[in-house]
Amino acid sequence: MPRKGEQFAGLTVALVTPFENGKVNEKALRDLVDYHIEAGTDCVSPVGTTGESPTLTHEEHEQIIRIVCEQAAGKINVMAGTGSNSTAEAIRLTKFAKSVGATGALLVAPYYNKPTQEGFYLHYKSIAEAVDIPIVLYNIPGRTAKNMEPETIIRLAEQPNIVAVKESTGSMDQASAILNRSDLTILSGDDSLTLPLMSLGGSGVVSVVGNLVPQDVKAMLNAFNSGDLAAAQAQHHKLFPLCRDMLGLATNPIPVKTAMELIGRCSGELRLPMTPLTDAELEKLQGTLKTYGLL
Repeated sequence: MPRKGEQFAGLTVALVTPFENGKVNEKALRDLVDYHIEAGTDCVSPVGTTGESPTLTHEEHEQIIRIVCEQAAGKINVMAGTGSNSTAEAIRLTKFAKSVGATGALLVAPYYNKPTQEGFYLHYKSIAEAVDIPIVLYNIPGRTAKNMEPETIIRLAEQPNIVAVKESTGSMDQASAILNRSDLTILSGDDSLTLPLMSLGGSGVVSVVGNLVPQDVKAMLNAFNSGDLAAAQAQHHKLFPLCRDMLGLATNPIPVKTAMELIGRCSGELRLPMTPLTDAELEKLQGTLKTYGLL
């Protein structure tokens, strides 16, 4: 069936937030947006998990969305992270994202307070009715502590401006159920599962490893979409060690920010409670980057 949300098909990069001496580094952030415009990235997603949203102040959250939208200037889509475990706060942030020109809003499922399935439904329905902007649901029970079940997501698909799901459950059955019974676009939330998900009917990825090698992730997507499965598989296996390290060495975004610093793209500065890699982890990451050809 035709799918809503195809404007978000392809490669969305979950942007890191560059810091310098504890502050948001505006120049480095603008440079990252420019880099992705030049690299052919389809969309950037600021202030998500990879952007260290849990440690940003409300003012910084808005500052980063505004800067990214300004720098994007219609040259690249912006899927702004505006989720919260408070429905009123999510509405406020989503209204702000729309006001500064975001293409869409990525809203993580409410975390910590563990809503019922009806609570999930009413949360997103309230936001969709309050703000006329394309909404991408973000289901990541490993971080939020509760799964948004396929039936709930299928109900939410009835809202005209809920257009896609960032699927981070790791369950191909869950993705299949959503694809089978809704017109939502499905985006992989796990780099290593992008190709399997696309084989079911997924349309792309919200990528961490795309911070490092956006052209290679795009090459995999393009190969699959052109019917060259062998080339897509080759790109998947090339990318896999990087994907593994980005999520396996330590909590995201510790490895990717470290890698960004190692390859000279931006500072690897983190905010507590995120802490640097251990010496052993750093050595392993350096080995992976060297093998890949990035160092």
